[in-house]
Amino acid sequence: MSALKQFEQVWTRENATTRKVLHAIPDDQAEFKTSPNVKAAREVAHIFSMGQGAMLAALDGSWKFPPSFPKAPATLAEVRKAFDESTKALQGALAKAKEARMDEKVMFMTGPKQPGEMSVSTFCWFMLLDTIHHRGQLSIYLRAMGAKVPSIYGPSADEPWM
Repeated sequence: MSALKQFEQVWTRENATTRKVLHAIPDDQAEFKTSPNVKAAREVAHIFSMGQGAMLAALDGSWKFPPSFPKAPATLAEVRKAFDESTKALQGALAKAKEARMDEKVMFMTGPKQPGEMSVSTFCWFMLLDTIHHRGQLSIYLRAMGAKVPSIYGPSADEPWM
């Protein structure tokens, strides 16, 4: 299987799980924080769309460094809409992308205060793993706010498999 197809398959599966977690945030808990110095649930959830937008830009050649990420939308409904829109856009970009693009280079941070080149493939995987990381962060928010935590890689207390 090509690197592009492998990424597309994993991203498709992970995207569906991310969508479940995003939609598990109760509408009245969008501004929930686990402590004063962290982002609100709405802001954490917005990271999903930014990552997908970055992957799209890397795949279609429009990525610019340093990136200019937009602020989180004002409402959870807008965050969810942006996620769905970025999902559709990335699906289209993955369907059109050529395998050779995965080996081309983009500039991104490779360490603290250290920009460097990496392949589009590495960049896309980095962004997907960052989404998974923030999805885990959001699952902790869900538990702390008393919301139901969906199954992610296995059953949860709120979504058992048996």
